[in-house]
Amino acid sequence: MNAICGLLGAPAGLPDLRAMLAALPGRGKDAGEWTDGGIALGGRAEVRDQSPGCLSFDPGASLTLVGDVRLDDRPALCDALGVPRQERSEIADEALVLRAYSRWGQECPNHLLGDYAFAIWDANAHTFFCARDHMGVRPFYYAYTSSGFAFASAVEAVLAAPGVDADLDEASVAEYLTGIALFSTTRTFFEGVKKLPPGHSLALDAPGTARPQPPVRHWHPEQAPRLPPASDDGYAEQFLALYSQAVADRLPGSGAIGVHVSGGLDSSSVAVLAARHLQRQGRPPPLAFSWLPDLAGRQPEPAHAKEYALIDAVCATAGLQVRHCAMTPTDITALLRRDGVFPGSMVGHEDAVQRTAEALGVRVVLSGWGGDEGASFDGRGHLESMLLRGHWRRLAGACRERGIGPWRLLLNHVLPLIAPGMMLELRRLKRGKPLRARRGFAEASFRRRMGPRPERIPRYLDVRRAMLALLDSAHLSARIEGWHANAARHDIEYRYPLLDRRVLEFALGLPPDQFRRGRWNRLLMRHALRTVLPAEVCWHTSKMEPARVDTLLGAQVLALPAIAEELARRATPPSRATYVDMNQLLASLSAARIRAGHRNTQVCNALRFLDW
Repeated sequence: MNAICGLLGAPAGLPDLRAMLAALPGRGKDAGEWTDGGIALGGRAEVRDQSPGCLSFDPGASLTLVGDVRLDDRPALCDALGVPRQERSEIADEALVLRAYSRWGQECPNHLLGDYAFAIWDANAHTFFCARDHMGVRPFYYAYTSSGFAFASAVEAVLAAPGVDADLDEASVAEYLTGIALFSTTRTFFEGVKKLPPGHSLALDAPGTARPQPPVRHWHPEQAPRLPPASDDGYAEQFLALYSQAVADRLPGSGAIGVHVSGGLDSSSVAVLAARHLQRQGRPPPLAFSWLPDLAGRQPEPAHAKEYALIDAVCATAGLQVRHCAMTPTDITALLRRDGVFPGSMVGHEDAVQRTAEALGVRVVLSGWGGDEGASFDGRGHLESMLLRGHWRRLAGACRERGIGPWRLLLNHVLPLIAPGMMLELRRLKRGKPLRARRGFAEASFRRRMGPRPERIPRYLDVRRAMLALLDSAHLSARIEGWHANAARHDIEYRYPLLDRRVLEFALGLPPDQFRRGRWNRLLMRHALRTVLPAEVCWHTSKMEPARVDTLLGAQVLALPAIAEELARRATPPSRATYVDMNQLLASLSAARIRAGHRNTQVCNALRFLDW
């Protein structure tokens, strides 16, 4: 994992990267800087397979790259670029990207598979080209200044650049504190700092003449081709081959590797496939991490026994030893106190995993995050598609198979198509959430000044469009960015096999009945993994996790009232308290209200936003 930054300043003055380099997180082994006139590029690099540093050069073509790059399917790319076979094992991923740019110019991201964020200075064309991978696994933040352009893989580093507007983006703050929208593919919490959206590129003119340009999309998931007809076994075999390759491509050549094990389909399959690949290579198994508490030989509570049993079954199948990493009250307080630039970063349980993994020497963690939006999608939109297309006989049969009566069909599938906003409110009321809870903890005058915030209400018209909407909704990149920002402190890199572009495009091309048929959802994953996972994991239908939820709730009940006491004792309120209804927030931090659990997410979001 590299941490990168750069400045395009005025030609008359040499940009100085020292403040930006100092603000980059992590402890990279190789700090480097390159300057040329009004341009400065640099960063910190973790020396790893095919990546000796974050800078790469092609003097013959007058190209310089700074990047954080991990490429998939290198043999195919080397074939396309004509790289001699004797050079392939030594050439760095960053150098391959430079060759791809020399060959295809600004179309090069269309030919790259993997995770990347990079910037290329093309001296001959006098242009600067930046790109980010299809799902934004590698972050890229930027800002336009009065003298040019600044970018980095961390918000803190962009804020350290001269001339960057560090004022809070009040629209983002209002949406965050009211609980309307926590995610954006383009905005941060700072007025001057933006994100390059996943699957986009950005081209700029020479330094000194840089003008705001709109990012250009290079990955178009809606264009993923429909797959030719095949049997269930045929689809399952194709998928498992792609999925296995995606896991193998993400295994570094050396060093300890971590995996998540929750007992669910996604994390469990990543863990088992990774263990199989490593065993074939004669290497130690990955280190497994769970979000549950360590029982220290005790029996779990009856309501929690199933979760532990599923994890134990996966570990027995793959020969893994699990490390349980539950968050304690002290951990929660430290995480909420940490004033950063990611108040809504969705780190949650993962903070404990990162600290444990670092202590064990793990530098790469494979995660099953992203499966629910791709290969293991639950089939939302299938019944709605039948409704809209008038396939009444098929709809009646599907409802019978799932045990869906007329009223349930009307409330859960018909009315959301007609009045999605009304159904959202009804569901909130059903869960005991009053309408006023939508105000969150935004201070009243601030909320009035900002006005009502727009709310994006999903409509699932068919399976493919539902998947595309979820992939485009930014919640995936929000978690990825949050985990990345927190993990950078521990020099840990995340890799997500189920977000592999090949796997996602395959899933988008499947017919809808591969995701939902009869009483089974996530059918493709279950069918493909029936020889990989234990049967009790493969065919387990519930996504409820009472052990994880109860453990976190118990820690919050102890931590949050103590935080309320500390905030109440402060002689001076936090500087960001002007945006927060502090009386309402402090009242919500009582043990009774936290134990009720209705607004805990909003409470924690508000505390993470405050700089206390």
